[in-house]
Amino acid sequence: MGAASTGSAGGSTPGGDVGSTAAGTGAAVDRRSLADRFALFAECLLVGVWLLLAALPLVTALPAFAAACGHLRRHLAAERAGWREFAAEWATAVRTGWRFSLLWWAALALLAFDLRVASSGVLPGGPVAVAVGAVAAVAALAVVVTGLRTAALWRPGADWARTGRAAIRRAWRADPGGSLLLAGGPAVTAVAAWMLPPLIAPALGCLAACAVAVERRHGHP
Repeated sequence: MGAASTGSAGGSTPGGDVGSTAAGTGAAVDRRSLADRFALFAECLLVGVWLLLAALPLVTALPAFAAACGHLRRHLAAERAGWREFAAEWATAVRTGWRFSLLWWAALALLAFDLRVASSGVLPGGPVAVAVGAVAAVAALAVVVTGLRTAALWRPGADWARTGRAAIRRAWRADPGGSLLLAGGPAVTAVAAWMLPPLIAPALGCLAACAVAVERRHGHP
């Protein structure tokens, strides 16, 4: 009886060890996953500051957003991702994409003018003014989303015009759901900046992360 009891006790030990090991491994994986997520969030905050500074001339806004997306992709791929790499990609994007960014701003300025006219009461008839304002607002949001998706899709060495055409097809034909997901980003960024201006930097970083996530959702690395 004593031997049997001893054997029974001895036989239960390995099972307990295996269970404890599995539980410990699971806890370690959970802690590592949480740490990875926190590190990604920290990168979003950091790259948001870089993005804000790099976009201050306005004409460099889309190139700065492209560089921010590239930084986050490198971080997710466990590649070297520092301010030097960000600055180098930003310089390349500005050199090749400032004309595209200027056209993007011109389109937004034209639509903003339409919105101003529609809300000024110059147009005859209330329903007409409301309809013009609604169309201009939707078109402006579409232009913003298309520009952001173009910047997220761009890679160093790629042609911005060709990338823009591909982004239009992807945004409104192949993956309209991703465009709708991204459409809320500028609104959140604007609200954050209105509530507390210093929040615009982290909000921009999170917007870049959202654009990267939308492209990865579509299957583009």
